Amino acid sequence: MSSPMAPSDTVVLIGPMAVGKTAVGRMLARRTGRTFVDTDRVLVERYGPIRGLFDQHGEEGFRLLEADVVQGAVTDAGIVSLGGGAVLDAGTQAVLQDAAVVFLDTDARTVLPRISRDSKRPLLAGNPLERWQELYDQRRPIYARLASVVIDTRGLSVRGTADAVVRALPHLLPDRHTASPPRTAGANHESRTDTHGD
Repeated sequence: MSSPMAPSDTVVLIGPMAVGKTAVGRMLARRTGRTFVDTDRVLVERYGPIRGLFDQHGEEGFRLLEADVVQGAVTDAGIVSLGGGAVLDAGTQAVLQDAAVVFLDTDARTVLPRISRDSKRPLLAGNPLERWQELYDQRRPIYARLASVVIDTRGLSVRGTADAVVRALPHLLPDRHTASPPRTAGANHESRTDTHGD
Protein backbone atom coordinates (compact mmCIF):
# COMPACT_ATOMS: atom_id res chain seq x y z
CA MET A 1 0.00 0.00 0.00
CA SER A 2 1.29 3.43 -0.86
CA SER A 3 1.53 6.35 1.55
CA PRO A 4 -1.35 8.77 2.23
CA MET A 5 -2.03 11.35 -0.45
CA ALA A 6 -3.59 14.77 -0.72
CA PRO A 7 -7.39 14.99 -0.27
CA SER A 8 -9.75 14.77 -3.24
CA ASP A 9 -13.53 15.12 -3.30
CA THR A 10 -13.91 12.04 -5.48
CA VAL A 11 -12.47 8.58 -4.78
CA VAL A 12 -12.49 6.14 -7.70
CA LEU A 13 -11.94 2.41 -7.22
CA ILE A 14 -10.28 0.67 -10.14
CA GLY A 15 -8.93 -2.83 -10.64
CA PRO A 16 -9.60 -6.14 -12.34
CA MET A 17 -12.88 -7.99 -12.57
CA ALA A 18 -14.15 -9.58 -9.36
CA VAL A 19 -11.69 -7.81 -7.05
CA GLY A 20 -14.62 -6.42 -5.01
CA LYS A 21 -14.80 -2.78 -6.08
CA THR A 22 -18.57 -2.53 -5.65
CA ALA A 23 -18.65 -4.15 -2.21
CA VAL A 24 -15.75 -2.03 -0.98
CA GLY A 25 -17.29 1.11 -2.46
CA ARG A 26 -20.60 0.50 -0.69
CA MET A 27 -18.84 0.00 2.62
CA LEU A 28 -16.74 3.14 2.16
CA ALA A 29 -19.89 5.12 1.38
CA ARG A 30 -21.61 3.86 4.52
CA ARG A 31 -18.59 4.63 6.67
CA THR A 32 -17.91 8.08 5.26
CA GLY A 33 -21.40 9.38 4.51
CA ARG A 34 -20.49 9.95 0.87
CA THR A 35 -22.35 9.28 -2.34
CA PHE A 36 -21.62 5.93 -4.01
CA VAL A 37 -21.94 5.16 -7.73
CA ASP A 38 -21.36 1.78 -9.34
CA THR A 39 -20.85 2.65 -13.00
CA ASP A 40 -21.68 -0.87 -14.20
CA ARG A 41 -25.06 -0.67 -12.51
CA VAL A 42 -25.71 2.79 -13.95
CA LEU A 43 -24.93 1.39 -17.40
CA VAL A 44 -27.46 -1.40 -16.91
CA GLU A 45 -30.14 0.93 -15.60
CA ARG A 46 -29.62 3.35 -18.48
CA TYR A 47 -28.96 1.03 -21.43
CA GLY A 48 -29.76 -2.56 -20.48
CA PRO A 49 -27.75 -5.71 -19.63
CA ILE A 50 -24.03 -5.47 -20.29
CA ARG A 51 -23.86 -8.72 -22.23
CA GLY A 52 -26.55 -7.33 -24.55
CA LEU A 53 -24.59 -4.10 -24.98
CA PHE A 54 -21.51 -6.06 -26.02
CA ASP A 55 -23.58 -8.12 -28.46
CA GLN A 56 -25.29 -5.07 -29.93
CA HIS A 57 -22.46 -2.54 -30.05
CA GLY A 58 -19.26 -4.58 -29.74
CA GLU A 59 -16.59 -3.72 -27.20
CA GLU A 60 -15.74 -0.40 -28.88
CA GLY A 61 -19.35 0.79 -28.77
CA PHE A 62 -19.72 -0.42 -25.21
CA ARG A 63 -16.65 1.58 -24.15
CA LEU A 64 -18.17 4.77 -25.54
CA LEU A 65 -21.31 4.30 -23.47
CA GLU A 66 -19.23 3.37 -20.45
CA ALA A 67 -16.97 6.42 -20.78
CA ASP A 68 -19.99 8.74 -20.79
CA VAL A 69 -21.34 7.15 -17.61
CA VAL A 70 -17.94 7.28 -15.92
CA GLN A 71 -17.44 10.95 -16.70
CA GLY A 72 -20.77 11.84 -15.10
CA ALA A 73 -20.13 9.65 -12.09
CA VAL A 74 -16.65 10.99 -11.39
CA THR A 75 -17.92 14.55 -11.69
CA ASP A 76 -20.87 14.08 -9.36
CA ALA A 77 -19.99 11.39 -6.83
CA GLY A 78 -17.90 10.86 -3.74
CA ILE A 79 -17.09 7.15 -4.09
CA VAL A 80 -17.14 5.54 -7.55
CA SER A 81 -16.43 1.96 -8.63
CA LEU A 82 -15.45 1.38 -12.26
CA GLY A 83 -15.71 -1.70 -14.43
CA GLY A 84 -12.40 -3.46 -14.97
CA GLY A 85 -11.91 -2.19 -18.52
CA ALA A 86 -13.17 1.37 -18.04
CA VAL A 87 -9.62 2.65 -17.68
CA LEU A 88 -8.87 1.70 -21.30
CA ASP A 89 -10.63 4.84 -22.53
CA ALA A 90 -8.34 7.86 -22.94
CA GLY A 91 -11.10 10.26 -21.91
CA THR A 92 -11.72 8.31 -18.73
CA GLN A 93 -8.01 8.35 -17.95
CA ALA A 94 -8.01 12.14 -18.30
CA VAL A 95 -11.05 12.53 -16.02
CA LEU A 96 -9.35 10.43 -13.33
CA GLN A 97 -6.50 12.93 -13.05
CA ASP A 98 -8.65 15.02 -10.70
CA ALA A 99 -9.69 12.12 -8.46
CA ALA A 100 -8.08 10.01 -5.77
CA VAL A 101 -7.71 6.74 -7.67
CA VAL A 102 -7.49 3.56 -5.60
CA PHE A 103 -6.21 0.48 -7.39
CA LEU A 104 -7.53 -2.65 -5.68
CA ASP A 105 -5.01 -5.29 -6.69
CA THR A 106 -5.41 -9.06 -6.45
CA ASP A 107 -4.46 -12.29 -8.21
CA ALA A 108 -6.19 -15.05 -10.14
CA ARG A 109 -6.20 -17.48 -7.22
CA THR A 110 -8.10 -14.99 -5.06
CA VAL A 111 -10.81 -14.22 -7.64
CA LEU A 112 -11.23 -17.79 -8.93
CA PRO A 113 -14.16 -18.67 -6.63
CA ARG A 114 -15.98 -15.52 -7.77
CA ILE A 115 -15.48 -15.78 -11.51
CA SER A 116 -16.07 -19.54 -11.65
CA ARG A 117 -19.67 -19.09 -10.53
CA ASP A 118 -20.37 -15.99 -12.62
CA SER A 119 -21.27 -16.65 -16.25
CA LYS A 120 -22.43 -13.11 -17.07
CA ARG A 121 -19.10 -11.45 -17.80
CA PRO A 122 -18.84 -11.28 -21.61
CA LEU A 123 -15.05 -11.01 -21.75
CA LEU A 124 -14.55 -14.15 -19.67
CA ALA A 125 -16.21 -16.49 -22.15
CA GLY A 126 -14.38 -19.74 -22.73
CA ASN A 127 -11.77 -20.33 -20.03
CA PRO A 128 -12.63 -17.71 -17.38
CA LEU A 129 -9.45 -18.03 -15.34
CA GLU A 130 -7.12 -17.93 -18.34
CA ARG A 131 -9.02 -15.01 -19.84
CA TRP A 132 -9.04 -13.13 -16.50
CA GLN A 133 -5.26 -13.49 -16.22
CA GLU A 134 -4.76 -12.28 -19.78
CA LEU A 135 -6.86 -9.19 -19.18
CA TYR A 136 -5.17 -8.54 -15.85
CA ASP A 137 -1.70 -8.73 -17.41
CA GLN A 138 -2.75 -6.30 -20.15
CA ARG A 139 -4.41 -3.79 -17.84
CA ARG A 140 -2.28 -3.84 -14.70
CA PRO A 141 0.24 -1.29 -16.02
CA ILE A 142 -2.65 1.12 -16.68
CA TYR A 143 -4.12 0.57 -13.22
CA ALA A 144 -0.72 1.17 -11.64
CA ARG A 145 -0.06 4.30 -13.69
CA LEU A 146 -3.41 5.87 -12.83
CA ALA A 147 -3.36 4.92 -9.15
CA SER A 148 -2.88 7.39 -6.33
CA VAL A 149 -3.07 4.48 -3.87
CA VAL A 150 -2.54 0.75 -4.39
CA ILE A 151 -4.19 -1.72 -2.00
CA ASP A 152 -3.20 -5.38 -2.14
CA THR A 153 -6.52 -7.06 -1.33
CA ARG A 154 -5.16 -10.60 -1.12
CA GLY A 155 -6.10 -12.03 2.25
CA LEU A 156 -8.29 -9.02 3.10
CA SER A 157 -12.03 -9.06 3.69
CA VAL A 158 -14.25 -6.31 2.27
CA ARG A 159 -14.04 -4.58 5.66
CA GLY A 160 -10.27 -5.01 5.78
CA THR A 161 -9.92 -3.53 2.31
CA ALA A 162 -12.13 -0.57 3.23
CA ASP A 163 -10.03 -0.04 6.36
CA ALA A 164 -6.88 0.01 4.22
CA VAL A 165 -8.42 2.63 1.91
CA VAL A 166 -9.37 4.83 4.85
CA ARG A 167 -5.88 4.55 6.31
CA ALA A 168 -4.44 5.67 2.98
CA LEU A 169 -7.05 8.44 2.58
CA PRO A 170 -7.85 9.59 6.13
CA HIS A 171 -9.69 12.67 4.89
CA LEU A 172 -12.56 10.35 3.91
CA LEU A 173 -13.71 10.01 7.49
CA PRO A 174 -16.47 12.54 8.23
CA ASP A 175 -16.99 14.45 11.44
CA ARG A 176 -19.00 12.04 13.58
CA HIS A 177 -21.50 14.74 14.50
CA THR A 178 -22.25 15.92 10.97
CA ALA A 179 -22.16 12.72 8.91
CA SER A 180 -25.37 11.89 7.07
CA PRO A 181 -26.47 8.64 5.44
CA PRO A 182 -24.89 8.21 2.01
CA ARG A 183 -26.80 8.73 -1.21
CA THR A 184 -26.32 6.04 -3.79
CA ALA A 185 -26.60 5.95 -7.55
CA GLY A 186 -26.53 2.78 -9.51
CA ALA A 187 -26.51 0.82 -6.27
CA ASN A 188 -30.09 1.03 -5.05
CA HIS A 189 -30.95 -2.59 -5.66
CA GLU A 190 -29.59 -5.81 -4.27
CA SER A 191 -30.80 -7.98 -7.15
CA ARG A 192 -28.33 -10.04 -9.15
CA THR A 193 -29.21 -8.39 -12.43
CA ASP A 194 -26.47 -8.55 -15.04
CA THR A 195 -24.40 -5.59 -13.90
CA HIS A 196 -20.96 -7.13 -14.28
CA GLY A 197 -18.96 -5.61 -17.08
CA ASP A 198 -15.34 -6.45 -17.39
